[in-house]
Amino acid sequence: HVQLVESGGGSVQAGGSLTLSCVGSGLSYDKYYLGWFRQAPGQQREGVAGITDRGATKYTDSVKGRFTISKDNAKNTVYLQMSSLKLEDTGMYYCAAVWWTTDTLRSENYKWWGQGTQVTVS
Repeated sequence: HVQLVESGGGSVQAGGSLTLSCVGSGLSYDKYYLGWFRQAPGQQREGVAGITDRGATKYTDSVKGRFTISKDNAKNTVYLQMSSLKLEDTGMYYCAAVWWTTDTLRSENYKWWGQGTQVTVS
């Protein structure tokens, strides 16, 4: 049984920083592709950052240079370090996992999802 649990969300002023974490159970992060997604009210879920089993990363254009995805396989934890936060970064952030995908930013490719953690930038 795969379970993903996010944490680290909260309220922050524009220009501030937050680091999200997602701990997985029932899977090994060294063998899975992982992604961070976000969804603002009334908007579609979008891919923010993805990381392959080997550690290759991909970012959506709007967060390049500000967000960093990383993982600790020993802890089965994936992180999303967010800095220089903007109002438009507000949303519910989800982590997701899949055995393999051609595009780590496509939400429809993912099989397992966490419950989300809210990020509010004001």
